[in-house]
Amino acid sequence: MNVKGTLSLLILQVLASGPNHGYRIAQDIKARSEGELDFAEGTLYPALHAHENHGLIESYQRTENGRLRRYYRLTEDGQRALSRERAEWRRLVTAVDVILGEVS
Repeated sequence: MNVKGTLSLLILQVLASGPNHGYRIAQDIKARSEGELDFAEGTLYPALHAHENHGLIESYQRTENGRLRRYYRLTEDGQRALSRERAEWRRLVTAVDVILGEVS
């Protein structure tokens, strides 16, 4: 499942736990969602680059197990964006729950 509009929020949420590289970000999202959310590289990396271009995250390179990896971390703007996106998501979920509750 790949719910449109959720990837931005999920990336920021995962990075709130600390810096990580793209593959691990994708795996973390998949694991936390118990396999329900699985974003392909072709979706994840453009989103990471867009976040970086907007100043929500920053990247740096680090060697891990002999491989050079690009790590991403939240910026202060990214932390503020995460708070806003979480609030928006909660409003959306509440609104949808209200509508679904009416259809009994």
